[in-house]
Amino acid sequence: MKILMCAANMRFVLAAVLLAASLTGCSATVNLESAPLANDPACAEITVRLPDQIGDQAKRVTNAQATGAWGEPASVILRCGLEPAAISSLTCVTASDVDWLVDDSKAPSYRFITFGRSPATEVIVDSKLVAGVTALDTLAEAVQNIPATKSCK
Repeated sequence: MKILMCAANMRFVLAAVLLAASLTGCSATVNLESAPLANDPACAEITVRLPDQIGDQAKRVTNAQATGAWGEPASVILRCGLEPAAISSLTCVTASDVDWLVDDSKAPSYRFITFGRSPATEVIVDSKLVAGVTALDTLAEAVQNIPATKSCK
C-alpha cells in the first residue's frame, strides 16, 4: 500500500512540475549585463513601461537590472544606464520624438543610443528579424520617461 501511495505521489509531483513548465513557457532567461548606471531611478521608469511585444517579437525575462529583451533568439535588447553621449560622430536620427545615435558598424545588427537623455539607453536590433524603426517607435513611450536635455537638431 505504501509503495502505491509513493508512486501516486511521484506521479502527482511530476504532473505538477510539467504543468508549471508549460505555464511558464519554454523561453530561457536572457543573460545580459547591467549598464553602469542601471540603478538610476530613471531607468526604473523605463523598465516598468516596457512593451510586451515589439513587432511580432514577444518580451522575455532578463537577469539584469534595467534591461529588456524580445524574440527568441533575442532580436531586440534594451539596456538603460549608460553614460550619456556628449558629442559623437555617429548619425543622429529621431523616431517618435526620441533622438538616437545610430551605430551600424555590425550591420545587420544595429545599436541605437539615446541622445540628450541621462542616463542613456541603448537598443540593439537584429534587423533581419525586426525593423529598427519598429523597435524604436515601440520603445519610445517608455524611453520618453527620461526627459530630453538636448536634441539632434
